Amino acid sequence: MSLTLGAIVEALGGRLLGSANMQVSGLAPLQTAQPGQISFLSQARYQSHLAESQAGCVIVSPAFEAHVSNRLAAIITEDPYLYFARLTQLWKRAHHQSDGPRIHPSAVISTEALIAADVVIGPLCVIERGAVVGAGTVIKSRVTVGEDCKIGARCILHSGVVIGADGFGFAPHQGQWEKIDQLGAVRIGDDVEIGANTCIDRGALDDTVIEDGVKLDNLIQIGHNVHVGRHTAMAGCVGVAGSARIGAHCTVGGGAVVLGHLRLADHVHISAASVVTRSILQPGQYTGMFPIDSNVNWEKNAASLKQLSRLRERIKALEASIQNNKEPQP
Repeated sequence: MSLTLGAIVEALGGRLLGSANMQVSGLAPLQTAQPGQISFLSQARYQSHLAESQAGCVIVSPAFEAHVSNRLAAIITEDPYLYFARLTQLWKRAHHQSDGPRIHPSAVISTEALIAADVVIGPLCVIERGAVVGAGTVIKSRVTVGEDCKIGARCILHSGVVIGADGFGFAPHQGQWEKIDQLGAVRIGDDVEIGANTCIDRGALDDTVIEDGVKLDNLIQIGHNVHVGRHTAMAGCVGVAGSARIGAHCTVGGGAVVLGHLRLADHVHISAASVVTRSILQPGQYTGMFPIDSNVNWEKNAASLKQLSRLRERIKALEASIQNNKEPQP
């Protein structure tokens, strides 16, 4: 099944160079696209791929219009990456085929759950008592939505997601651990996407909150009573400990960790594999990691780091001695 360039431009806008009747058979990267496919160029550093690409149509910004004038077809738009994203959505809608009932027969849904009429629920899902799922939400296979947890409209929960497991709360007593029952829930806003096998724990007393538009990758752990602001995105394997508060429009790179009870302001961006050990109250890019090196060099540097406090004291003593020698003698 294919789409014409005319149909694409009619749906998404942009200025078409070439025939509106050209058929597009698929989407592909510049390096591998074939004459019947459409691709895009969003960054100048990939310009060399544009010259070599066999794509039948390329989506580019006005700055690159001269570079596609000799092509069979091109679409000119201010933001090619955004255009391509919307094209993937258009393509999926045009080619989507229903693969079964809206709610799979193997799903277990409490009679006390409130599910909007158009929600899609995949195989082996569990929706527990008091849960609420908003309109247009898609829940893939093996997802669990715990008691009293709320999912907003137009969300996507991928396979294996667990919403509302108990938070990690225990009180020490005579060398053992006494469980703290988690009495809160999880509240998820609209247009949130949650990747496979990600877990969001219910709050201890108040709810864990994921605001509108948040995007979470696979294998993320969100601890109890965490609050994530709107349109924040986190890459795979991020861990956020309990009661951390992350602002709006933040990004957290893969494998990064945010310690508990910390606050990140709006527009804070954490590099991959960083460990956030203090609150960050100003927007910006933050990195906390030790650069990779050969193991021999890493061990030498680690040994030096262990001596820093001793070296600091020696330097302070040396500075004091120098200052004393500068003072005039009686």
